Amino acid sequence: MPFEDNLKELATKLRAQQGSIKSEEATKNAFIMPFISQVLGYDIFNPLEVVPEYTADHGTKKGEKVDYAIMNDAEVKILIECKQLEEPLNLNHASQLFRYFSVTNARIGILTNGRIFNFYSDLDSPNIMDRQPFLVLDLLNIDESMLPALRKITKEDFNLDSVLNSAEELKYVGALKRELATEFRDPSPELVRMLMGRVSERRGTVDNLKMFAGLVSKASKQFLKERVNERLSVALKDSEAPEPHDPVDAGSSTSEESTKPEGDLGKPGVVTTEEELAGYQIVKAIACSEVKPQRITQRDSKSYFAILLDDNNRRTVARLHFNGKSKKYLGLFDENKTETRVLLENIEDIYAHAERIRDTVRRLASTDA
Repeated sequence: MPFEDNLKELATKLRAQQGSIKSEEATKNAFIMPFISQVLGYDIFNPLEVVPEYTADHGTKKGEKVDYAIMNDAEVKILIECKQLEEPLNLNHASQLFRYFSVTNARIGILTNGRIFNFYSDLDSPNIMDRQPFLVLDLLNIDESMLPALRKITKEDFNLDSVLNSAEELKYVGALKRELATEFRDPSPELVRMLMGRVSERRGTVDNLKMFAGLVSKASKQFLKERVNERLSVALKDSEAPEPHDPVDAGSSTSEESTKPEGDLGKPGVVTTEEELAGYQIVKAIACSEVKPQRITQRDSKSYFAILLDDNNRRTVARLHFNGKSKKYLGLFDENKTETRVLLENIEDIYAHAERIRDTVRRLASTDA
């Protein structure tokens, strides 16, 4: 199975089973060992490749062990320290990983709780593991931009020199992306003060900073929304016109199975807006963690904008109710195909319902022959 498919399969397993994992050993068995074997491609039952409870006595405290050592030509290449699922990954609780990194030939250390995998090296000082990871993999929010680097750590494509050559850039780009995401969610006082000073002559009083904190947060969300719509507009202009579909109109019904085709997208009265297309792209991006992108399609109607699996109006993933004058709703479906509408303040609020959308896609896809 392709590398990316193995990763998505493990992510699907994590979503389904994470609620039942209550210990570190269960975390190892359910997610970490499959990651080593299925994603990285090492034989967990071959002691020449994977050594559990690895001990290196020289220079370390007696009796301490690191959870796994991945070997190549009888030399340690990767060290892995494990924590219980959802336990915060704190390097202060990974002293073995630090010590073993300095007394083995390993240049890569992994600290993981089964969901998040932090990859470390010794970029700052030789033989001393960095305190900041150069690569972070979150199985429930996979950043596809780092997959090429992850592939170079697999058994089949292992290329330590290539990984280390790009590790410094990966480290700082990844850290900057996480900082920017934090600033967009909750602007720091330093950022608020800086931006306020650039656009206003107000003094940096507590009240002014508090007011501008809200303004910076609002401006950030609007900026992202505008960039998304801008990119979608460009993409739509460059793409070929889609084939017409029969739209779905359920009228006042809340049952997905009661939907009936109403007409083509081009039929008078049916207007597809940029906001609907932006919402569709967000739902499609969420759903693509479960199925191939081409399986997620759309049909517009006078009443709502339907997002479907396999262009089948009996396999509705979600609906966008964006035709109201002021309020917008996202329609979500349960196992009985009953729709529940949730209010959206912004289109980006769809991301808050990502897990319900994925559940629906998994449920619909499980009926495939």
